[in-house]
Amino acid sequence: MPVFQVHIPDERFSPEQKRALAEALPQALNDALGIPADDQFVAITSHGSDELYLSLGYMGMRRSADAVIITVLFTAERPLGDKRVLTTAICRNVVDVLGISADDVFIALVPVPKENFSFGRGELQLATE
Repeated sequence: MPVFQVHIPDERFSPEQKRALAEALPQALNDALGIPADDQFVAITSHGSDELYLSLGYMGMRRSADAVIITVLFTAERPLGDKRVLTTAICRNVVDVLGISADDVFIALVPVPKENFSFGRGELQLATE
């Protein structure tokens, strides 16, 4: 059920790399948290050099022009330990499939109450009321 929004530099990664990335992110969920690998909701957006800005050295990083931003919408009840395992798995998989530095992987986890997800038909499938 997590939703990935990935922002990448325009014309930097091939269609094959983008497809591999779209598969690697849900696989990170499976590896880290046991979420089914077919729970795949990934949007990848390319940005020109005048549309994607990342601080190159913030928090001691050494970012390059390959840097990506990954936002993950996921259920809010996850404990901190799960979040740490997940961000580690995401970073590892992204580095593996894109061939970039771990410093170039910026991840933002955005917790959302599970009753706020609709998987289709306008229904809130996980709502308990």
